[in-house]
Amino acid sequence: MKPEDHYLKFVTWSDEDAAYIGWCPDLFEWGGDCHASSEEESHHQLCELVREEVSSLVSVGKNVPKPMTRPMKEVLAA
Repeated sequence: MKPEDHYLKFVTWSDEDAAYIGWCPDLFEWGGDCHASSEEESHHQLCELVREEVSSLVSVGKNVPKPMTRPMKEVLAA
């Protein structure tokens, strides 16, 4: 598994932006990282951004942030 594979990546539709927005909260804390007209394109762009960010951090000798975001399913009481 590659280092960038440890990070959760999210893509969702934004009515406000009229586009799909992709983000990776463990690497980009400031919000949406990429916008695209299709979910697939947004995910592709996001994966590339995550790869580039991890590579950039490693190349300058910085620590890569520990992945902290975990999937969570909301549980409803019966």
